[in-house]
Amino acid sequence: MLSELFVAFALVLVIEGVLYALFPDAMQRMLEQISTLSPQSLRYAGLFSAILGVAMVWALKS
Repeated sequence: MLSELFVAFALVLVIEGVLYALFPDAMQRMLEQISTLSPQSLRYAGLFSAILGVAMVWALKS
C-alpha cells in the first residue's frame, strides 16, 4: 500500500515535470491566472480534484 502511494507521488512529479519542461510559457500563464482566483475558488477546485482522483483510483482498483 505504501509503495503504491510513493509510485503515485512519483508519477505526479513526472507528469508535472514534463509539463513544465515542454510548455514553460503556458505553465507560467496558467500560474498567473491561478493567482487571480479567490481562495474559495481554489478550495473548491482542489476539493473537486481530490474527489475525482479518489473516484478514479477506486474505479481502477475495483
